[in-house]
Amino acid sequence: QVVESCVAAAGYSVGEFAALVFAGALGFAEALYAVKVRAEAMQKASEAVPSGMLSVVGRREANYKFACLEARKHCESLGVENPICEISNYLFPDSRVIAGHLQALEFLQENARKYYFTRTKMLPVSGAFHTRLMEPAVEPLAEVLKSIEIQKPLVCVYSNVDGKKYMHPQHIQKLLVKQVVSPVQWEQTMHSVYERKQGTDFPYTYEVGPGKQLGAVLKKCNLKAWKQYNHVDALEDEEAAEI
Repeated sequence: QVVESCVAAAGYSVGEFAALVFAGALGFAEALYAVKVRAEAMQKASEAVPSGMLSVVGRREANYKFACLEARKHCESLGVENPICEISNYLFPDSRVIAGHLQALEFLQENARKYYFTRTKMLPVSGAFHTRLMEPAVEPLAEVLKSIEIQKPLVCVYSNVDGKKYMHPQHIQKLLVKQVVSPVQWEQTMHSVYERKQGTDFPYTYEVGPGKQLGAVLKKCNLKAWKQYNHVDALEDEEAAEI
């Protein structure tokens, strides 16, 4: 019943492929193959440069872009050519993920107080995803997406790149490639999905899969929408079947 009455879907980073499969825009097998190519190409790009991702929670006065600029200058002083340090994920108000060269991220951790960061944590990932350091992964993904038949989604799917609805198959093809080197605008996506007139009811929201991170983010972006949130663990049915 929920699937039949669904009006919109969104997926975080690689989860966008799942959202597009759910919406009928991509076939499951083709999407899985595209994800494999994407993952291998991003891993290869990661191995080329010592880089990573830093989760940051800041106070109201935190200026993330200025902090990234100073971190890049610090890298230049160390002799790093064309250093990269930029926002790679907009999570919720006052929380970002910053990604780039490891020296830049270490600098931000050491100077957290100066930039009004209240919490910083290195993420257990191998590279600076959703930054220009992923440029080598663009071409392999673009090639595989050209070979896949993409349909118009049956329900609205929101893009990570700009937080807006995908319009047509070419739009999907273009933005899925751009997503690899662009920040995930998840906070902006949440505002787009749940924007409605005063007094209008919020829809039911289902997070499907392991973990409840997106629910936690929704709670911080829109408390009223979160009150209609449910989590569906992907393993529940399988475990019940085994019992």
